[in-house]
Amino acid sequence: MKGAAHGSSRLGSAVAIADPPGLRVILDVRPLQAPERAPITAIYLRELLAAFARRPIEGESFILLQEAGATEPEIPGGLRIAGRRFLPRTRLLRSGALTVDPFFLRGAALLAARGATASGAAGVVYHAAGGLAPLGIRHPLVVTLLDLAPWELPDRYQASPAARFGMRLRARILRDAAAVIVPAAATAAGARRLLRAQRAALRVVPLAPRPEYAAPIAREAIATARERHGLAGEYLVYSGRYDARHDLPTLLEALAQIAGTHRDGPRLLLVGASPDDRAALARVAAREGVGERLSYAPLGDETEVAALVAGARAAVLPVLSDANGFPALEAIASGTPVVATATGALPEVVGAAGILVESGSADRLASAMRALLGNSRARIAVEAATAAASRTLRARTWDAVAAETRAIYAEAATLN
Repeated sequence: MKGAAHGSSRLGSAVAIADPPGLRVILDVRPLQAPERAPITAIYLRELLAAFARRPIEGESFILLQEAGATEPEIPGGLRIAGRRFLPRTRLLRSGALTVDPFFLRGAALLAARGATASGAAGVVYHAAGGLAPLGIRHPLVVTLLDLAPWELPDRYQASPAARFGMRLRARILRDAAAVIVPAAATAAGARRLLRAQRAALRVVPLAPRPEYAAPIAREAIATARERHGLAGEYLVYSGRYDARHDLPTLLEALAQIAGTHRDGPRLLLVGASPDDRAALARVAAREGVGERLSYAPLGDETEVAALVAGARAAVLPVLSDANGFPALEAIASGTPVVATATGALPEVVGAAGILVESGSADRLASAMRALLGNSRARIAVEAATAAASRTLRARTWDAVAAETRAIYAEAATLN
């Protein structure tokens, strides 16, 4: 091994080493085959693998774990693929997958080390980034933890005995991991509190904005995107998820309060809502009397979505659980202030580049949104802070995330 790889502290930001050893990495890429099920994990894997591919290192190779019969994942060129293992479609079992998946993953990893040393690898690590991890493997396990909702919201995510057992099993596997990568210190604290994760294993590796959000966005591109979606006046943007993690009823209630004082606006642009999501939102919006204030933008053209986020007066993210703060991070990177719930990773990500409110309060959410819609001193101060935070976030790249992750791989490999 050519150098030490460790964080600045056991619970802190990982420090990349200049020349890490090339390892064989077993990686579950099923989130890339169904990105709508775990969108942040899919983005994480896609950007991480692209960064690995941009700077390949000698001896590094990947064993990819895929779902049999599903869409082939898009893997960037430049990665050395040593093999693929195909797993049954356990997601069809719903909560039962939480119980059986760790055993299938263990079996898929059994022969992954074969030929690794002969191919130049200095060792083998297993990286679980999709929430599910193998049980009792002999290789060092690195887990990326981007979500705490199953434990923070047990009434929603642990309603059945199978789900409760599966979550306990996940927590037990995580406690045995050589390293647990988290995107924020708040997530590390949550992992310790909820899962009893070992402090010595936790590594904070902040995420980075995607290139579409990190690069300056031309005014012409913003104007074109706004015109295409009929956004002539002020608007707010929501680019979170449409599940139990987020508090859309409170958002629509707050929008209704604003409608009474801003009769010509604002509109609320909802990004990435499925047809079922739209139908559910339309029912709530109709009850609140704000159905005509909703606009929708599909996912797909990320450049256009980034332009729409950049053109918004504010990004709004009321949540019940958020362990990564990624939509807020990208909004700020694009220069847009954030109104968010003071929950999970969001206070750490947003800082002064927005306004934080308590969870579940439509009144306070509406007040914060009004502050950024008007020409108040608060808006001027927040916009100045957002501009400064944007410059800092744009300097953080996925190449840095990849380098720090490789350093964690190297450290984990020495523990085998």
